[in-house]
Amino acid sequence: MVADKERVLIAGAGPVGLVAACALAEAGIPVTIVEQSRELPKDLRASTFHPPTLDMLERFGVSGRLVEQGLVCPQWQFRDRSEGVVATFDLGLLSNDTNHPYRLQCEQWKLTELLRGWIEERDFVDLVYEAEAVGARQDDAGATLMVRRSDGSVEEMRGSYLIAADGARSAIRKSLDIPFEGMTIPEIFLSMSTHFDFAQAIPDLAPIAYVTDPNEWAVLLRTPSLWRVLLPTDPNQTEEQIKDPETMQARLQALCPNDAGYDIVHATAYRVNQRVAANFASGRIFLAGDSAHVNNPLGGMGMNGGIHDAINLTEKLTKVIKGEAPFELMGRYERQRRKVTLEAVQAQTLRNRQMMNETDPAQRRAYHDELRSIVADPRKHRDFLLKSSMIQSLRDLEAVA
Repeated sequence: MVADKERVLIAGAGPVGLVAACALAEAGIPVTIVEQSRELPKDLRASTFHPPTLDMLERFGVSGRLVEQGLVCPQWQFRDRSEGVVATFDLGLLSNDTNHPYRLQCEQWKLTELLRGWIEERDFVDLVYEAEAVGARQDDAGATLMVRRSDGSVEEMRGSYLIAADGARSAIRKSLDIPFEGMTIPEIFLSMSTHFDFAQAIPDLAPIAYVTDPNEWAVLLRTPSLWRVLLPTDPNQTEEQIKDPETMQARLQALCPNDAGYDIVHATAYRVNQRVAANFASGRIFLAGDSAHVNNPLGGMGMNGGIHDAINLTEKLTKVIKGEAPFELMGRYERQRRKVTLEAVQAQTLRNRQMMNETDPAQRRAYHDELRSIVADPRKHRDFLLKSSMIQSLRDLEAVA
C-alpha cells in the first residue's frame, strides 16, 4: 500500500487531469485534484476521439459509454469546395491495430462527466473545487502548489509530486519559467454550430470533412446533435464583426446554400497557437496536455495527445512511487512525449494547415494527387491512417530511450 505522504497533486480537472487521477487511483496512489470551476462546462470544445485514446480509456470502463453517447465515424475525408471528394479514408483498415477502428465524435465534457463519476465511486482521489492553481515550487522532498480560493485567499498544498494539467496559460509552467516556444497562427478560427444537416445537401459527405479551397478552407464535423463548421477568419476584424449574425449567415450560405437559413446555436472565435514547452518535466513537477503543448485543431490531436501524455506519465510515476523504478525514469516521459509532440502532432497539424491554406494551383493538385494515390494503395492507406490516428506515434515511443 502506498503511504499518503506519496500523495500526488494535479492541477486541472479536464480530461487530462482526470485521466491522470484515475490512472493513479487505480494503482492505489492517493491524489488531490484542484479545479477552479465547480460546474462542468458543457461547451463544444474537442469532439474527436482517436482509436488509441478509446483503447486507453477502456481500463476505466468509459469507452463503451462514450460510444453510446457519441457518433461512430469509420470514414473521414478531404474534399475540395469546387471538385467535391478528393479522398475518403477508411479506418476499418485498422481493425487489427485497435479495438476501435473509427473516430468517435463525442463532446469532451461527456468524458469529463464519466471520469468524475468513476472518481466519486472510488477511494484515493480528493477533488477540490473553486481552487485555482496560481503557482508552484518544490524541494527534494516534494512539491508545493499554491491555490487561490473563491474568496481571494491563497493557500498551499503539499504533495510528493505535481502534475500540471492547468491548460495553455498554465500558471505552474510560468512559475517554473519554462519557455513555451512556437507561434500564434495568423488567422482567427471561427467555429459555428447548427442543426442543419450538411449530409443531406452535400453529395457523399463524410461526418468529418476537411475542405480545401484557395480562398477559404473549411472543416465540417458532425456531432451527435449538431454540425460544426470551422472557417479561417481575418484577424484584423473584431470579435463583434466576426460573429455578426448576418456575416456568419452569409459565410455559411456561401459554403452550402440553404433556403431556410441557418440556425446558429453556438459560435466562438479564437486564436490558435502552435507551441511546445521547452521541458515537460522539472524535478518533481510534470506538464501534461495543453500546459505542455498546444496546436491547431486540424486533425483533432490536442485532447487526444494530452490523454496520451497522462497515461504515459502515470505509468512511469506509479513505478517510481512504488519503488519499482528509479526517479530517473521520469526523464523518459519528457523525451518520449516531447518527441511525439514535435515530430508527430505538431508536424501533422502544421501540414494539415498548409494543405488547407495552399493557394498555388499546381501545389494544390499535387496535394490532391498524393491523397488519391494513398487511398488507392492499401498499404499506403493503412500507413497513413496509423499516423493520422496517432497509433504510429505511440509505437514509435518504444525506440526512445
